[in-house]
Amino acid sequence: MGDEKAFAAVGRIERALTRIEAAAARPPASAAPDDALRDAHEALRGKVEAAIRQIDQLLISAEHC
Repeated sequence: MGDEKAFAAVGRIERALTRIEAAAARPPASAAPDDALRDAHEALRGKVEAAIRQIDQLLISAEHC
């Protein structure tokens, strides 16, 4: 009877280890981009694009002088 309990315990441990290994192989749930971070990135990108357009306009104006 003691052997049966030991074998059952080993089986549970092996199944738990399999679940742990599978979970460790998956990327963390928080790896998805955060909405606030994405919004901040888009806002910054818009500002950088606007600044580059202004620089381009300044360069074009300087060429015409």
